[in-house]
Amino acid sequence: MKKSGNIILGLGLIAAAVSLSLLYAGHKTILPVLGLRQVLRPVDDELVVGRSYTIKDEKGSLITRISRRVHVGDEIITAEGKHYRVQKVDGELAAARFLGMDRDLLAYNELFSKMELPAAAPVRNNRPVVIYHTHSDESYLPSDGSASIPFRGGIFQVGDSYTYSLANDGARVLHDKTPHDPHDDNAYYRSRRTAVQLLQKNPIAIFDVHRDGVDDPEFYRRIVSNEQVAQMRFVVGRQNPHMQANLDFAKRLMAYANKMHWPIAKDIFVAEGNYNQDLLPTAILIEAGTYTNRKEEAMRGIDLLADAVPVILGITGPASRPEAPEYEKPVTDPTARRPGVWSSLVWVIIITLIGGGIFVLISAGSYEKAKERLAHFFGRELADIWEIKAKKRDLERQEENGGKRG
Repeated sequence: MKKSGNIILGLGLIAAAVSLSLLYAGHKTILPVLGLRQVLRPVDDELVVGRSYTIKDEKGSLITRISRRVHVGDEIITAEGKHYRVQKVDGELAAARFLGMDRDLLAYNELFSKMELPAAAPVRNNRPVVIYHTHSDESYLPSDGSASIPFRGGIFQVGDSYTYSLANDGARVLHDKTPHDPHDDNAYYRSRRTAVQLLQKNPIAIFDVHRDGVDDPEFYRRIVSNEQVAQMRFVVGRQNPHMQANLDFAKRLMAYANKMHWPIAKDIFVAEGNYNQDLLPTAILIEAGTYTNRKEEAMRGIDLLADAVPVILGITGPASRPEAPEYEKPVTDPTARRPGVWSSLVWVIIITLIGGGIFVLISAGSYEKAKERLAHFFGRELADIWEIKAKKRDLERQEENGGKRG
């Protein structure tokens, strides 16, 4: 009876592991990856327009400003390659520690500084680039007359400009204008349904285009390639299994875009969140200027960004060599190593262990009985396995010694 009970327990653990692994694999069509901190915090961490966090370094010098909640552990990578991590948050003022220069970004800067493209690069990949807008009300006060226009925000026209420029540079583009209003904590859940539907088109990348809520228009305004534009910021969510791949994509894109049009990409903000970026390793959130910039500045800025996208995605540009170093391959190269694969595997293992533990606890009826069963299973059953292996080694030694024990 005990033996059969252990077999049932083992099969139950296996079934729980398989079920949870399948649930994890299918999360893309149901819910985003959620940690305990995400369950307890707002899904949408953006502030109302005009409010923003100021992040300074150890010497009190300004690093950046952003109109979303800042948490300890958030990171900033500047256009110059300086890497910071937030250590303390006091009200809407955050202090960050300098971690050094980001080696990946410096490597990409070096690579792209030497790379020359033909005048007319052939199209090598026809998978679509997808653009959508979680906050479909976002607008630009000087041009639109309001910072928010429900269901038809000025952000759609910025997306149109991005679409046109990408297509002009050789990409096939799908610009989805599904509204996801109101601008509340559930907007990302609503936009997730849109993004999941767009995944059926097998996109090469997904861009969720926003605008920031910093009140100072000069914070984003620059003269770039002889045009007055609003700079672009990339936001990467650090609570999803594709985080490392998303971040690598953002670094490559910032490095190459700034090589073409310095400094069109302002910085990369690694935030506590998901932003539906677990759906694809090449999913990224773009802040196209801020609400006090003119919409035309944001449109000109995102047009310049578009010049870099097809090359970074491997849609156009020189073909990579299979033996080339990893950092030289486009992010979509099938021979390239995928950052974050091991972290995804760890997520599956953790979910499986938790699910298996819950299964055993429910089947046993109490914590003490569950602990006893697990101790017996992993003690007795594994001991049997080792005993069999020991006997096998003894037989092998006997054969080597002519049948004598020794």
